[in-house]
Amino acid sequence: MLKAIVGVIVGYVAMVVVVMVCFTGAWFILGEEGSFKPGSWDASMTWLVMSFAAGFVAAVLGGLTCAAIASRGSKAPRVLAGLVLVLGIVMSIPAMMKEPDATPRPSEITMQDAASKARQPVLSYILNPIIGAVGVLAGAAMRKR
Repeated sequence: MLKAIVGVIVGYVAMVVVVMVCFTGAWFILGEEGSFKPGSWDASMTWLVMSFAAGFVAAVLGGLTCAAIASRGSKAPRVLAGLVLVLGIVMSIPAMMKEPDATPRPSEITMQDAASKARQPVLSYILNPIIGAVGVLAGAAMRKR
């Protein structure tokens, strides 16, 4: 039981670290102009695609990590997938409900401004937790082979 709990926790932490590294790297590669649509706080298609890809890769690594730590036949990866799905939905609700920033986006912004003021389509808030849960299960299945 302890191995399963540790597996879920370490798998989730691995996901968070990979996502943070990917998003930071993408920000430095794409910059403001590549991350947003011109003059707005709306995420660009490039950023959205990168976001889905990074989330899936992070989830696969998280599921693989969780399955490697937990005992064979453990339900820990399914617990992690459920946790990713539920937390993803819960954390998306405030983002979907927040009022968009009406001010135009300046040409130079900080990464903190980008994170706090960026807008994504509602569908992306729905898809990200689903992609994450599927990725966790895919990563765990890779470990079982």
